[in-house]
Amino acid sequence: MIVHEWLLLILTIAPCDAAEPWQLGSQDAATPMMQGIIDLHHDILFFLILILVFVSRMLVRTLWHFDYQTNPIPLRIVHGTTIEIIRTIFPSIILMFIAIPSFALLYSMDEVVVDPAITIKAIGHQWYRSAPLHEGD
Repeated sequence: MIVHEWLLLILTIAPCDAAEPWQLGSQDAATPMMQGIIDLHHDILFFLILILVFVSRMLVRTLWHFDYQTNPIPLRIVHGTTIEIIRTIFPSIILMFIAIPSFALLYSMDEVVVDPAITIKAIGHQWYRSAPLHEGD
């Protein structure tokens, strides 16, 4: 039975991808948990690029509207209650789109395995010294 479990473990890990020199991105996922982490990374990267484009557009537009030689009378759309509400609500909505899958992945990582295949016991010594428990020992 032990040989069968090791053979099954080797056959499931063997087709997995390995890291390569100058590789961009993560290697192929071996577990569903890692696949979820990679998918979350791609989703966050999408939102990051979306924010970058939006902020760059706002910066260029602000520079255009407040350049005295090009546009001596700036438009009213840059200032006002409506644009301030949009600038406040829009980032919080983006954060919610990021937080919901992130929490789902985080809580799925916290699940307890009922019957683990392997258990590791690690014992460490700090600075390779041991101190007596009591002063008289």
